[in-house]
Amino acid sequence: MGSAKFAESWAGPGGPGKNNFAGGGPRACNARMDAYAQARRLIDAVHAGDPKRAADGRPAELVYADRMEAWVVRAAADSPLLRLAARCQHLERWVVPRTQFPEGKAGYLAWRKSLYVKQADRARALLRQAGVAEGEADEVATWVAKTGLKTNPGTQALEDAACLVFLENEIAEFAAGHADYPREKFVDIIRKTWKKMSPRGQELARALALPPAIAALVREATAG
Repeated sequence: MGSAKFAESWAGPGGPGKNNFAGGGPRACNARMDAYAQARRLIDAVHAGDPKRAADGRPAELVYADRMEAWVVRAAADSPLLRLAARCQHLERWVVPRTQFPEGKAGYLAWRKSLYVKQADRARALLRQAGVAEGEADEVATWVAKTGLKTNPGTQALEDAACLVFLENEIAEFAAGHADYPREKFVDIIRKTWKKMSPRGQELARALALPPAIAALVREATAG
């Protein structure tokens, strides 16, 4: 989907774009914005419980949420619901460690699926606690659960943002931690990441200022 059509999909009635505030007058609009702000506070309070710390000393998942939100606005549209969903991408991920599941690809996929369900349910509960409308909370949960990837604009926007965070902030550390991987393995990982992204996400990824070694891997993975 082109960037123009992607943006249009968020502006129509029932979508989480600006027209989502139509009806009900200023008081209803203010109440909705207050609910969104409260939801953000609740989400970030959960992130504050992450025992892992980023380089700046903040909870790692709070830093990740900031990065996700910044990218999702660039990848799709400036929607308050989409911003909240982006902040829920790794909601309480540390509570379900990878070690709780078997080694290997099947165990990894089972772990990821369990996270999608848990994070979506938790996101819905926090939004409802904040006073966000049930339908909107359900919509956010749908995106966080990765339902309708490639067909649901919100789900795809979150996937684009996650891939961009990985390429910009995480892949170098990942490569350093897997020095035993052959070059072909890294190229395959990047190629699979690339396929997950929309054309808009790929456009943004091409503009990233990556370390030379990583940039070379990206060029190789996306050639042709």
